[in-house]
Amino acid sequence: MSSPAPKLPVSLAANPRLSSWVRFSGDGHVAISPGKVEIGQGIVTALAQIAADELDVDIGRIEMIRASTAASPNEGVTSGSLSIQQSGRAFRHVCAEVRQRFLAAASERLGVDASLLSINDGTISGPGNVRTSYWELAGEVSLDHDAAPGATAKLATMRAVAGHSIQRVDIPDKVFAQPRFIHDRALPGLLHGRVLRPDISAARLIALDETAARAVAGLIAIARDGGFAGVVADSEVAAEAALKALRKSATWSAGEPLPDEDDLAGFLKSQPVETTVIDTRTATRREHARTLRRQYTRPYIAHASIAPSCAMARWNGDRVHVWTHSQGVYLLRADLAIVLKLPTENIVVEHMEGAGCYGHNAADDVALDAVLLAKAAGGRPVRVQWSRHDEMSHAPFGAAMAIEIEADLDADNEIVGWRHAIWSNGHAARPGRAGQPALLAATEIANPYPRMISTNPPAANGGGGDRNSVPLYDLPAWTITSHRLLTMPVRTSALRTLGGQGNVFAIESMLDEIAALRGEDPIAFRLRHLRDERARDVISAAARRAQWKPQKQAGIGHGVGFARYKNTGAYCAAIAEIEGADDIRVKRLTLAVDVGEAINPDGVINQIEGGAIQATSWVLKERVRFDRSRITSTSWTDYPILTFSEAPAVDVEIIQRSEIEPVGAGEAALGPVTAAIANAVFDCLGVRVRDLPITRDRIIAAMELAS
Repeated sequence: MSSPAPKLPVSLAANPRLSSWVRFSGDGHVAISPGKVEIGQGIVTALAQIAADELDVDIGRIEMIRASTAASPNEGVTSGSLSIQQSGRAFRHVCAEVRQRFLAAASERLGVDASLLSINDGTISGPGNVRTSYWELAGEVSLDHDAAPGATAKLATMRAVAGHSIQRVDIPDKVFAQPRFIHDRALPGLLHGRVLRPDISAARLIALDETAARAVAGLIAIARDGGFAGVVADSEVAAEAALKALRKSATWSAGEPLPDEDDLAGFLKSQPVETTVIDTRTATRREHARTLRRQYTRPYIAHASIAPSCAMARWNGDRVHVWTHSQGVYLLRADLAIVLKLPTENIVVEHMEGAGCYGHNAADDVALDAVLLAKAAGGRPVRVQWSRHDEMSHAPFGAAMAIEIEADLDADNEIVGWRHAIWSNGHAARPGRAGQPALLAATEIANPYPRMISTNPPAANGGGGDRNSVPLYDLPAWTITSHRLLTMPVRTSALRTLGGQGNVFAIESMLDEIAALRGEDPIAFRLRHLRDERARDVISAAARRAQWKPQKQAGIGHGVGFARYKNTGAYCAAIAEIEGADDIRVKRLTLAVDVGEAINPDGVINQIEGGAIQATSWVLKERVRFDRSRITSTSWTDYPILTFSEAPAVDVEIIQRSEIEPVGAGEAALGPVTAAIANAVFDCLGVRVRDLPITRDRIIAAMELAS
């Protein structure tokens, strides 16, 4: 049987021209141009390592070019822990082919067989001390060719840079206060804009008296397009003053009611839904002695980036240039083209780093705000920065979830059947993926577009509300069902892990409950139900590193959680040690992770640490608050996040598998850590809290229910 014909990596197949990925400059540098963007995850460093290895150049020669629709390959959106899988594989292939093209050219120039040539930091040399370089040959070697399938990358054992921890290439600018962040970029002639929005959910602007705002010193223009209104001024102070004056004179329509915050499960289960059976497994029917039924919930969660969203835009005739920290510059451009009724070639969207958010926050929304306000700026650039109140009121949230699991148990409390049902809004409403725009201002303008109801990515892409809902454990039978809401009073879209955090929390909590019924150690119980050796290895490694399980101490609890992200990505196991006194405090998290080949081990550890700490914040504190008419958690007081003094110690072990294609680490830790903390709370206090966040009030309620 013949082996299948080689295929190009997915990002390269979509963008096959070699010159769109790699260019050699005359000053001895190599420009590397990914379509993925840096959002604090260290991806530009890992991609530089891959390129340096395949090209045999010092990493100091690599210049990482920010993504732009004017020049970069279109790699869609930076999400789903896919940058290493998609961009990394593309660069490995591209750079391997570029290297071979230059070796062939050097062979012809030097009169030496290519197999006798070697490359050291871009210098190509051979027998008799003959030599040339990438830069000497750059004028002769055209990269304006499409990549060919079958380019051979180096063996893992031959890589000198990948697999080693190196300094992040984006850190020096941040340490030495260079304007790398969009918030710090000052374009010549920059003006400042602010947008007027209602406090009442879904209210629409009916009338506006502009008199007081026009009297503000420094005001340049008031922009109005139907229900969209904003100001442009020569300073941020003037913009804020004009917006305040405008707000006092605004008249709004009645809004739409929000759910009962204290009965989210009831709300989610009462709405019209689209029901999908995600997966089924059947087995010879075995009698069950009892059925364990449990419900687990998580609230709406905010991105809560430290810096609010920001963008800049400048018009030149019927062309517009946008600077943004969007995670998908091409997708944003597609939505802007719909709203502006312009061809995409009239719009350039250029990425600049912002405060990392790991999901669909307001970066895209504020970009359209800046574009609409810049229309009134006479060709000068306009910078729009949302307030904290804006960010916590109007940006998309991670969707609330209600998850019911029913486990059929035999007389020995072994699992013989499993049913998992999810009620949730969709987890994706990113720009550029539908015939209508997904941007906030597009719903406010004179000819508005309807608010897009969030959908779920297909299961082949990891799913949405159903992500990680199919157990990795060897259970005899199951049915997994997703109920996606067709209404959306609270705006939802992608937030780190999508539904993965909620589903892993539910599955791993239920497994712990069953293990407790059996009087079986929860780690032994998991290992007994796992055939996947990589899954078993991360659980065993985390247990060994945490010295599972220490002798019982009063007020201290330990718990475990495990998942393989999307069931196709990184394996991660977590052990939590918590202290249950006045409040729950997570003292230590011990994690083991397997991402296949870890390109930059320190980068992998950074991602697992960051995910673990964010999960701790979600579990203990985070919850979008609202009454029946408005979001009320619009400040750090109302939406507290974990503080530095509350952060746990995090210890990470990487199981390095250089022979296996790498996958991303960014979202692997959140589900396992959530479950580990919840299970540790039970170990400590003897009560099971099934509703996130695990606050003092929730613990007291669980105790009262158990008594």
